[in-house]
Amino acid sequence: MRIIFDPEDLKDLPVTSDPEILGGRLVFAGTRVPVDALWSNLASGATLNDFIDWFPTVKRDQAEAVLRFGCRVLEKAA
Repeated sequence: MRIIFDPEDLKDLPVTSDPEILGGRLVFAGTRVPVDALWSNLASGATLNDFIDWFPTVKRDQAEAVLRFGCRVLEKAA
């Protein structure tokens, strides 16, 4: 399966990657919280509110933007 997304969507995401921060893992901009922490916490049964409480440096709009992006990618893959 080939997933296609608009590269413009990527530049608008509130995420960053820097080799000096967590070895270059994708993190929420302005934080040291890896984006995959959102997905793994949700997969483990946490709510978005739980995640925001546990990682207060991540803003709700940042997490929601990543979730919307994930939904768009999945919709295009269908």
